Amino acid sequence: MPSSSRSFTTTFGRLTIANIVANLMVPLAGIIDTAFLGHLAEIQALAGVAIATVIFNVMYWSFGFLRMGTTGLIAQAVGQRDVDQLHLTLLRNGALALGLGLLLVAGQVPIRQVGFHLLSVAPDVRAAGEAFFTARIWGSPAVLMNYVVLGWFLGRGQGDRLMLLSLVSNGSNILLDALFIQRFGWGSAGAGTATTLSQGLMLAVGLLCLHRDISWGRVWVARRRFTEAATFQVMLQLNRDLLIRTFALVMSFALFTHWSAQLSTEILAANTLLLQVVTLAAYFIDGIAFATESFAGQFAGSGDRAKLKKLLYFGVLSSVLVGTGFAIAFAGLPHPLFRLMTSHNAILAETQRLSLWLLPTLILGAIAYLLDGYFLGLTEGHALRQSTLVAAGLGFLPTGLAAQWVGSVHLLWLAMVALMGLRALTLVVQVPRTLQAGSCSGQNCEEGAVR
Repeated sequence: MPSSSRSFTTTFGRLTIANIVANLMVPLAGIIDTAFLGHLAEIQALAGVAIATVIFNVMYWSFGFLRMGTTGLIAQAVGQRDVDQLHLTLLRNGALALGLGLLLVAGQVPIRQVGFHLLSVAPDVRAAGEAFFTARIWGSPAVLMNYVVLGWFLGRGQGDRLMLLSLVSNGSNILLDALFIQRFGWGSAGAGTATTLSQGLMLAVGLLCLHRDISWGRVWVARRRFTEAATFQVMLQLNRDLLIRTFALVMSFALFTHWSAQLSTEILAANTLLLQVVTLAAYFIDGIAFATESFAGQFAGSGDRAKLKKLLYFGVLSSVLVGTGFAIAFAGLPHPLFRLMTSHNAILAETQRLSLWLLPTLILGAIAYLLDGYFLGLTEGHALRQSTLVAAGLGFLPTGLAAQWVGSVHLLWLAMVALMGLRALTLVVQVPRTLQAGSCSGQNCEEGAVR
């Protein structure tokens, strides 16, 4: 761990940059995927993949706890220099990821039928979407196991490994898209096959990297503690809390889009563009939050509260600066920047009218994202679950329903601000407790006293 102010900021900065680069590879690969499909003679392939991707997003985002939970537990074990706990966490979460992935493959037929029934589309678009789904679903075990592998590297602060895996996954996906879509003409099925194979390749490279970090003898010994009641319960509670937290966020953003569509097509399009800015800023802020997550777990594991406090100040300041920068750029120059995304004057007018909402959304969101990373590092899933449920249930939902009732897009954006603001506030008030000497976080707690 860094021993001086300069070495800490340097290491933190390097890990942040590595996280941001890895994050940005995801939308880049998606854009290139869309470009391959968008240049086909029939547009149904592009539309079908877009619909099927909604199903995968809801499904995979719901299992994001595998990455988040692994990172915090690994980081704390690093801070405690507990090699056995490192291997035990990898073994447990890896087995859970594999089991859940196989369940998704086994249940692909009902998942496909229910998903496409809810997302009612034209028959030719549905056929293309189902072809993509059928090819991509086989990669589910690799996708979920990759979450655990990424959590391992994040927890250990190995940013170079994250960049490598991102390059392998997204780079191979692009090359395979070119082969299957352009050369073989497989359309949406080719896009799904490319994604499945790229996730498998990412897992293979990740396991090779893991092989250099772990002792297989220690893993074999750790299997005896696999179902050890105290620590196994901690893992299950953490994963449950993170699952609920993630689902509440996914549903909030889905409702925001649904309510936007009910207001008007122009408002839906404008809000979609504004959310793209929020998402783009989040890729950068998450880079800082992921680094904070890694260091928070390590500092908590070693019991160094002074470094935790310094980490918080540095992380919050950095994330707020990034969020504010994005908000000022797009709110101050909405017309030229949003013109890069659309040429429709009616939509540009709406984005200009609503762009000031980016300021509170991104500033409060930056604090919420950063504190998400902080509490994930402390493995305080209960705090994150309660914070999100309060923000969604008492802030976003009633305000959003009122916006729908009166037909106000500004009230709808107030609902989004309430979601971000209450998430930030409910986490901020809990920070002093985590900085007190002798405070209890994650694995540092005795059995049953995790929260």
